[in-house]
Amino acid sequence: MSGLRAPLAWALLACLSRLALGQQAVTPACCGPIVPRREWKALASECAHTLKLPVRYVVVSHTAGSNCDTPASCLRQVQNVQHYHARTLGWCDVGYNFLIGEDGLVYEGRGWDIKGDHSGTAWNPMSIGITFMGNYMERSPPPRAIRAAQSLLACGVARGSLKPNYEVKGHRDIQQTLSPGDQLYEIIRNWPQYRE
Repeated sequence: MSGLRAPLAWALLACLSRLALGQQAVTPACCGPIVPRREWKALASECAHTLKLPVRYVVVSHTAGSNCDTPASCLRQVQNVQHYHARTLGWCDVGYNFLIGEDGLVYEGRGWDIKGDHSGTAWNPMSIGITFMGNYMERSPPPRAIRAAQSLLACGVARGSLKPNYEVKGHRDIQQTLSPGDQLYEIIRNWPQYRE
């Protein structure tokens, strides 16, 4: 956990110093805390296909696996997801662009620029895939995880990776799946950017 504190503190200080200097707060430098790949000890990516930015769609899913609620447990969980995708399924990397932990942090997957493997061949090239780590059929993610996802989406618009009029879709809206789980699905259906 202490390994994540210093970078997050520096990111917060950078944002506060911009505010103190009267600079615009909603800039890419002030996006909420995103745990970079190097900090969660990601395997090297072998992905080469980039997204044409800005994209119009965001697909929200859940991993349907174990949840995590501390930086240490989420670090292990994101490593597990990547290992499954890259080593077991043979994908070029973890399939999602970003992963949300119940610790309230966003973990960088493929990031803003690289096409994911989260929603099928039609949707992957035109969307950002964010997944919540856990199973949300019977329970909801905590508010801090929801806030982290919403902050990430605002960041995507601020940095020009998402169109200002982007649309949020549940994974089940575009593929035959129970993802993102009944409880999380009900939450995202109330977001102003949600479209069936």
